[in-house]
Amino acid sequence: MASPGALSPKLKAADLSGKVAIITGATRGIGKACAIALAKQGCNIVVAAKTTTEQATLPGTIYSVAEELQQLGVQALPVKVDLRKFDDIKECVRQTVEKFGRIDILINNASALWWQRIEDTPMNKYDLITSINTRGSFAMTHLCLPIMAKNKYGRVINMSPPLQTDFRAYKGFTAYNISKFGMTMSALGAAAEYEGQGITGNTLWPATVIESQASKNFELGGREMWRKVDYYDWQLHHSPDPF
Repeated sequence: MASPGALSPKLKAADLSGKVAIITGATRGIGKACAIALAKQGCNIVVAAKTTTEQATLPGTIYSVAEELQQLGVQALPVKVDLRKFDDIKECVRQTVEKFGRIDILINNASALWWQRIEDTPMNKYDLITSINTRGSFAMTHLCLPIMAKNKYGRVINMSPPLQTDFRAYKGFTAYNISKFGMTMSALGAAAEYEGQGITGNTLWPATVIESQASKNFELGGREMWRKVDYYDWQLHHSPDPF
């Protein structure tokens, strides 16, 4: 259910014409929904993701999504990025600046999923989710912030949850929570370190599971509790001055 503020008829979509957003994991699900929502507001999009060839369990590629966004009247740059590789991240930022000359919005959406107890978490799985979720989003933020600072405008938005102090929230989610809370801390750090400089850091997290390829492949909970992915499209268009 949307908050009362989000339903206010006085709120209007921001005009993002000419601005540039890097969205990780934008080939499907929430990342793609965010890309479409921003494109509808005139924002040029960098589709930063790994998928270059469509697969049965992974529909969509960086190229197909970029083409879809261009049909909305904006420019789109597909860049293959493996967030485990810092060189890929650096190359994505380099190509973005080379093509557009700016970075205004960074949405750290891409992440790896793992919902298991500590004893059932192999260290290679722990390394995987922390390298993609925590380290990958931190690295992307690290490189984008100085570019945002030059224009005195920047929005860092991480798809990560509010920090939890109730120990019970960690049961079966410890490794995952460590990786996702790291993303949240990066957003908080960006907000704190660039306060008053036109740059903000925020996180976005659904109240329940969003229907996506991940929720289908991992069979996350009951489908009756899932929200549709276009919920994010609606929220980005109706939240109070998100950009």
